[in-house]
Amino acid sequence: MDMTVGTDGSKEVSHMLMFLVGALLGVILGGTLCVGYLRQEITADIGPRLKRVQFQLDNLEAALNLAITTRYAELITQPAVDPSARS
Repeated sequence: MDMTVGTDGSKEVSHMLMFLVGALLGVILGGTLCVGYLRQEITADIGPRLKRVQFQLDNLEAALNLAITTRYAELITQPAVDPSARS
């Protein structure tokens, strides 16, 4: 039984189609692997970054609390000003 496919032109088309199907399959599998790797890296990297941001927010909150408490203490220790004494 002869395994040839028609004329030489149809062989050429057949080889090109096989190449295109192989290339498409390679691109799809490569993209799948790349997306899987990126998702893994993104989820692995977010934990330490969130802890660092939380630490910075805690420092900012402590600084604001200190500033507010200091200002409140200054206001309490100042003698009351009589509004009628102002001219």
